[in-house]
Amino acid sequence: MGGPVKRSVAEHQRAVLAALEPLPARDVPLGGAGGAVLAADVHSRTPIPLFDNSAMDGYAVRRADLIGAGPDQPVTLPVIADLPAGTSERPDVGPGTVARIMTGAPMPPGADAVVPVEDTDAGTTTVTITAEPAEAAHIRRAGDDLAPGEVVLRAGTRLTARHLAAAAGAGHGTLTVHPRPRVAVISTGTELVEPGSTPAWGQIPDSNSYLLAQSVTEAGGTPVRIGAVPDDEAEFARLLAEVSPDVDAIVLSGGVSVGAFDVVKAVLAPLPSMWFGPLAMQPGKPQGFGRLADGTVVFALPGNPVSVYVSFEVFVRPGLRRLAGDADPRPVLVDGVAEVGWRSPPGREQYMPIVMDDGAGGPVRVRPSARRGSGSHLVGGLAGADGLARVAADVDEVRAGDTVAVLRGAS
Repeated sequence: MGGPVKRSVAEHQRAVLAALEPLPARDVPLGGAGGAVLAADVHSRTPIPLFDNSAMDGYAVRRADLIGAGPDQPVTLPVIADLPAGTSERPDVGPGTVARIMTGAPMPPGADAVVPVEDTDAGTTTVTITAEPAEAAHIRRAGDDLAPGEVVLRAGTRLTARHLAAAAGAGHGTLTVHPRPRVAVISTGTELVEPGSTPAWGQIPDSNSYLLAQSVTEAGGTPVRIGAVPDDEAEFARLLAEVSPDVDAIVLSGGVSVGAFDVVKAVLAPLPSMWFGPLAMQPGKPQGFGRLADGTVVFALPGNPVSVYVSFEVFVRPGLRRLAGDADPRPVLVDGVAEVGWRSPPGREQYMPIVMDDGAGGPVRVRPSARRGSGSHLVGGLAGADGLARVAADVDEVRAGDTVAVLRGAS
């Protein structure tokens, strides 16, 4: 991808998305399709509903037998059958008879209306009915929802619970989807230790791999959290070779700047398929992106936690959404109004972690989530962040009342 060329945020985002294509589609069982993106339209295999059925617990009747029925003129008729949902019985409801029926049960031949149990004495041998039903009352007709062959779901839909229900109702047990990308998450740095242990002098907890693994999940991917690895080039290269065949992408944090122990850059920069360089961005200036020799996608992010969070939201999340088949994976920005002012470095597009207040129908109001602003090491302030405020590179100060672009975080 060439040598280190300074890019704007927009240029790097375009480069990432241009280099990626949706993962090849495959058929997956309905139960495993949630969160994936449909690769093909889904058509109904049957009418929905499949057959005329009752919308109420009550009695399947011939309406002609109940003309004029009411509280002062009840009609008593024999009950010839009891029809629960799922029954295969098809009793003929002849003149002067009824069948007791439950919600969802098929309408029996001869019946043309349903009387709710509330309008009867709930009898089981005979029933007294105190209301005249309307024509076709409480009957769900076959195909009322969809006819066979009609489109139920469009390609490009990210599947939620309601989509799976519609596909099941349309007779599908499998769906053709772009699979959720499997993403390895690796933090680099000899100073990193597992959270919960007691760090020695100079060591810090590995927060990045947990931040990234959960972010991958929220972006619709399947994380493979490797955790922290030391700044050892041979060990790092061996780990990449071991991990890459089993994943669609690798997200790395740390080791991408110009330090003496920047293991990621040392191992990957020589590859012609990798790009490393500075971005006109704060935080998140040093970045890398490309592919390993075997074609596995690699996002190489800075090591400071706020930089990792920002880089994921601006570059990695859209990239993973592209792999997952989303037609337009770019971040969605809305306008917000700054409640307080803050500084922004000139010449660099700033992404400030913010707290948002949607207010009562007014514009979104925002303020920095950390007392000390957007410092890339301020991981504690991330806990309160609802999203990011984007400040243009030609703005060096945001004043209270200014309009800023807002990127909402995952909920």
